[in-house]
Amino acid sequence: MSVDARPSATVAAVIERGGQFLLVEEEDDGRILFNQPAGHLEPNESLLEGCAREVLEESAWNFRPRELVGIYRWSKPASVSAAGVTYLRFAFCGELGQHEPGRRLDTGIVRAVWLRPEEIRASRERHRSPLVLRCMEDYLAGRRYPLEILSEHA
Repeated sequence: MSVDARPSATVAAVIERGGQFLLVEEEDDGRILFNQPAGHLEPNESLLEGCAREVLEESAWNFRPRELVGIYRWSKPASVSAAGVTYLRFAFCGELGQHEPGRRLDTGIVRAVWLRPEEIRASRERHRSPLVLRCMEDYLAGRRYPLEILSEHA
């Protein structure tokens, strides 16, 4: 099977609090894997709106993107159950808001969890993609870009 090289746009949030990072455990191809709160854009949704929505839906935390950490391209290899896909990820950091503990999480999300960088590095085999670690490392390295770098036209 081949990989579709046309990228699918996604957004992700790199959220740090007290030296720990917010990840979600989610089902993917029959495995439980770690990822940043992330997902696909909905029709007529901006990158920032999509990022805030995905964080809330997957973790029950309110979030406001303030800076771009990076833009990443990754091709997920084909599996027995699915064709390969190329993702173009816009990763943001920002301001963590209130938690809504009674909120139901998205389908496929097992739970939200706070992990230290060393725990994330030690769990690479459970990452949904290599972008999980790369985004965190870029954040820790101080990579930040102003949101004005983005230009979106409705």
